[in-house]
Amino acid sequence: MDDFKRPSADSGDDKAGGKAERFSRSGFIFAAIGSSVGLGNMWKFPYITGLYGGAAFFLLFTICLLLIGIPVLLAEMAIGRGGRGSPAVALVRLSGQKIWGGFGLLSIIGAFFIMSFYAVVAGWTLHYGVLTFSRALGEGTDFAGEFFDFIGGFLPVMWQLVVMLITGWIVLRGASGIEKFNKILIPSLVVILLFLMVRVLMLDGAGAGVEFFLKPDFSKLTNESVLVALGHAFFSLSLGMGTMLTYGAYMDRQQSLGSAALAVGGGDLLYALLAGLIIFPTTFAFGIEPGQGPGLAFIALPAAFSAMPAGWLFGGLFFILLAIAALTSCVSLLEVPVAYSMDRWRWGRPKATIVTSVLCFLVGIPSAISVGGAVGGLHWGPRSFFDWTDFIASNIILPLGGLIVTVFVGYVWRDAGREAGLTAGWFIVWLFILRYVAPLLIVLVFLHSSGILKF
Repeated sequence: MDDFKRPSADSGDDKAGGKAERFSRSGFIFAAIGSSVGLGNMWKFPYITGLYGGAAFFLLFTICLLLIGIPVLLAEMAIGRGGRGSPAVALVRLSGQKIWGGFGLLSIIGAFFIMSFYAVVAGWTLHYGVLTFSRALGEGTDFAGEFFDFIGGFLPVMWQLVVMLITGWIVLRGASGIEKFNKILIPSLVVILLFLMVRVLMLDGAGAGVEFFLKPDFSKLTNESVLVALGHAFFSLSLGMGTMLTYGAYMDRQQSLGSAALAVGGGDLLYALLAGLIIFPTTFAFGIEPGQGPGLAFIALPAAFSAMPAGWLFGGLFFILLAIAALTSCVSLLEVPVAYSMDRWRWGRPKATIVTSVLCFLVGIPSAISVGGAVGGLHWGPRSFFDWTDFIASNIILPLGGLIVTVFVGYVWRDAGREAGLTAGWFIVWLFILRYVAPLLIVLVFLHSSGILKF
């Protein structure tokens, strides 16, 4: 275990031997919310909500988030703060067993590969933001053609590089830089969300979209919808990928983990609600199918914005909104392997950030050029390199990472309750969920998302 030894978490020493990196109490909340809000809530959440009963599914999603998502989030935060390190290091430090370092490394690998393709999509949002504000987007009417021409070339690689440079610059500044970044961008995101929501609610036909979103249809709730809601609650909180655990290592000892977990869960829930109140009114007003995935954001909605007065402004704000959501998630994803490099090899933050960013960019290039077929031979079976990376990281590595967290806190780490700061009654409930409920449901979500379990 000598490789993982480090000065005490509260001694004032950080990963590289200098002053400890810490978030302020509000800084952690902003950073954690920034990690949880992402692109999925803009194009995946509306689709699954409409498919499984509107407000009925939203209620189910809320219940899953409260009963499973937040307890697992609390477990990740407790491990991070208790172990004061990246996933692999914190698990070894708290258990005293090297084998847990291998388990923790799984989530670090997952975060690295998710970052490699997530930066590609984040680059798309920046490109479209520039196009929309410059009024170059939509000069014709073939929005699908414009999108496929873009992803079919090498321009996405340039925008991927821009995203990596921005993300690396923020991470290079450490916990204080990440905190300042999120304290600026998260309030900005809320302002843009509210502004766009008010605008689209004024569209003719928007009321039908609001009714579709907020009117419950419990007849559409099925066994499958429970697993879908649980999976979205789990992944929308960035669980299983080591981000919340890594951020937890920068938390103040006096901060209430329970209150922090509730605040992060509430922020994620609010973002999902506002996203729905933007997407559904817009899609209904213009007769757009909300279940189009990325096509909704980069083809259908640009067409809708182009038909609005001052559509370049609202479309531009929409893509800035997507870019903010993407970049705040990118920062948390990159911080995971950077923190591990600092812990494991005692690298300084500059070296760890530069090396990790370069490797992540290089690994992400095949994803950037495989989506639109810029280079042949990057498809295997039904999926491109991009899709395979997404599938393996999101549907296999992350559920396993979440399962490791629940087993570790539920059965291995004896001081988890003290670190979490729970009363005796709440600790019993929390431990029961982590030992018996969450592992079973995570396995079911894993089997369903990987295509093994079908309904």
